[in-house]
Amino acid sequence: MGCHMFKAKRLGDLVVRLLKIGSFFQRVASFGLGVFLMLIPLSGWVESEGIEISFDSDIRPILSDKCYACHGPDKKKRKANLRLDIKEGAFAQRDGYPAIVPGKPLDSTLYLRISAEDPKDRMPPAHSERSLNQQQIELLKRWIENGAEWQEHWSFTPPKRPNLPTVQNQSWARNGIDHFILSRLEDGGIPGSPKADKRTLIRRLTFDLTGLPPTPAEIRQFLDDHSPDAYQKLIDRLLAKPQYGEQMGRFWLDAARYGDTHGLHVDNYRE
Repeated sequence: MGCHMFKAKRLGDLVVRLLKIGSFFQRVASFGLGVFLMLIPLSGWVESEGIEISFDSDIRPILSDKCYACHGPDKKKRKANLRLDIKEGAFAQRDGYPAIVPGKPLDSTLYLRISAEDPKDRMPPAHSERSLNQQQIELLKRWIENGAEWQEHWSFTPPKRPNLPTVQNQSWARNGIDHFILSRLEDGGIPGSPKADKRTLIRRLTFDLTGLPPTPAEIRQFLDDHSPDAYQKLIDRLLAKPQYGEQMGRFWLDAARYGDTHGLHVDNYRE
């Protein structure tokens, strides 16, 4: 009995040691992967001459996070009468020292201040507890070099229908969205899937719009409908069902984290 207990204890100690060793190597691997991922952008992403920089996606987030606290829309907190959240303020002539000169980062006060070596001149100031890393500084420099193209916030920009990409299998594409999907598939050498049979179509569509399977009667109605617009009529019937509204409401509640709280986002977290 004592021998068995001793062996069990030794086995338990061995398992604990193995778990600790595994945990150690897991942390080392995670750290190494994190360092590797951090070094990837610095190794050539910003330095690439052909990089396409978007103001909305790449530049505005930096300005918003690092600069707007002192140079944004809040007039009471604005410093040096410099406003960078609107085009008029960012490109305004300020005593001969404009913040941004398109094509000329070395003439742009914004770049000179964020890249200044002297901590007294560097922006954002140290006391703000905000700082720009080298990648962000290079990104701003490259944006200015490329002409400092300004984009209004997407919510104020009227949407424009893009040109359809050219595809080889014209018969596969039924609408504009299909052209974009097929274009990516053809770029990867992947053929488009063949058209599904009617039973598969009604099952997919009903689950997608209502979250429920189709009833036998609904399946039979769709199979017996041989008109050219049978699929469109099926869509209309499903959109008219109350279950469609419940399905869309469920997505909205998930997005609003309704199930994570007692009703408000400031409530205590619960599984």
